[in-house]
Amino acid sequence: MRFNSLYKKVDIFSKASKDAEEFSKKLNKWLKAKGIKSHIFKNLAELEHEELLKDTELLIVVGGDGTLLIATRRVAKYEIPVLGINLGTLGFLTEVNVDEAFNKLEEILQKPLCISKRMMLRATVYREGKKLAEADCLNDVVINKDVISRIVDVSVYIGDTYITTYNGDGIIISTPNGSTGYALSAGGPIVYPMMEVFILVPICPHTLTDRPLILPPFEPIRIRITSKEKNAWLTLDGQEGTQLKCCDEIVVKQSPYFAYLVRTPYKNYFDILREKLSWK
Repeated sequence: MRFNSLYKKVDIFSKASKDAEEFSKKLNKWLKAKGIKSHIFKNLAELEHEELLKDTELLIVVGGDGTLLIATRRVAKYEIPVLGINLGTLGFLTEVNVDEAFNKLEEILQKPLCISKRMMLRATVYREGKKLAEADCLNDVVINKDVISRIVDVSVYIGDTYITTYNGDGIIISTPNGSTGYALSAGGPIVYPMMEVFILVPICPHTLTDRPLILPPFEPIRIRITSKEKNAWLTLDGQEGTQLKCCDEIVVKQSPYFAYLVRTPYKNYFDILREKLSWK
């Protein structure tokens, strides 16, 4: 059957492992044989290079969910669709398994992309009124206790409205996309990934009546570290970290950018939940 790709430039980002790199080379060769321009990004610095992403119509990420999260954060501002090929075991975000990759890519590249638009978060850290750090993420913003701390106290506001002070191991601010990640293991709800809400989940709260909350994204969530002489950590998507001190303020709001994840029309979100969570 004649292959007619709708896309002229499809690039690849690979997990830093032998298996992923070998598969990426094979994929790169396959794409070029189909008449499609393709470049393998060797590292994150290359992936942040705007000139190298010029005219990229699709980024294929080879690895697991973690690799896809890294790549998506870098290319979201360019609105480049991302397709994950799973080399791992679980994979809620990676759409295609490695053993079916070439057959599925033939189908995907000959049709308009089926894209799922996912909200992202922007976290900004302020110390003594000055901006210390700022970054976007797709899954979650986590504030948790330092290794040597017994508990961490965090006061939480939505806009200027005080909610409560959580005492425990910390809190998670998750997107619906991240609701099947750390937030789920901490007792949070599963939220349909294309919704636009904040999910606030306390981690091992000292008070059992502290429960997860679903909040609107129209106002920022403000978190103040109130534990004296105890440090805490801010992590984004479980990958990028900043140490926090007493009185630091973290502002979490909806990012102006979205992630554009390529989905296959033969598999819906609930198919994935049944498979990954062993539902009947």
